[in-house]
Amino acid sequence: MRQLFVCIDVPDLDRAIAFYTRAFGLTVSRRLGDSFAELTGASCPLHLLNKAAGTKPSPKIDAERDYRRHWTPVHLDLVVDDLDSAVQRAIAAGATLDREPVTARWGRMANLADPFGHGFCLLQFLGRGYDELLDPQA
Repeated sequence: MRQLFVCIDVPDLDRAIAFYTRAFGLTVSRRLGDSFAELTGASCPLHLLNKAAGTKPSPKIDAERDYRRHWTPVHLDLVVDDLDSAVQRAIAAGATLDREPVTARWGRMANLADPFGHGFCLLQFLGRGYDELLDPQA
C-alpha cells in the first residue's frame, strides 16, 4: 500500500468543510467543484465526497445513503492533547455528544457524531497510551 485516504460521504460539501475545519483544525488543500474536497492537517488526508441522501453507494448494494445518526463498524478515532477542549470545539462546530468522556487505563475517550450522522471518537492518551494495557513490566 502506498497511501491511505479517509473518505466520508456528505450531503452538503460546504457544510462538511465548515464542520471539519472548525472542529479539528483541518485545512482545505484542494477542491474539485461541488463534489470533492481534500482536507489535510491529520496523519492522512480526509476526502469529503458530496453524495446525495437516497443514492446507492454501489449497483450491487440495496442500501441507500442515509445521513441520520447511524452506526458503522468503521469510524474515525482522532487523538487530541486536551479531550475536554476538543469535545467543546467539536460541539461548537456542530457535533453531537453521544457519550460523555470516560477514563480507562490507557487514556480518555468521548463518543460523538458529525452533523451528517457519522460517529467518531476523540481520544486523549495518558501515560504510555495503549501500551498501558501491556504487562506493566514491559
